[in-house]
Amino acid sequence: MRLTYPAVFYEGEGGYAVEIPDLPGCVSGGETLAEAILMGIDAASGWVLDELEDGKPAPKASPMGAIIPDPGGFVSMLALYEKERAVS
Repeated sequence: MRLTYPAVFYEGEGGYAVEIPDLPGCVSGGETLAEAILMGIDAASGWVLDELEDGKPAPKASPMGAIIPDPGGFVSMLALYEKERAVS
């Protein structure tokens, strides 16, 4: 399963923060933009996996144009990978 979600990136003194608005509370970051992208993908993939393991559907992604960042931020899409589900 391949999912994509818009993510908002903000550059700060320590690097980049990334927030995935469609996944409440899903935030991450990295020292470089590349690291922030990878960390955002990992955080969002884990967030969605937790939902699926709880029997909930993956949240529907908002259109990229519907996400308006605060000043200084920008929006880009993250393509998530499917993490292996834990075996019970």
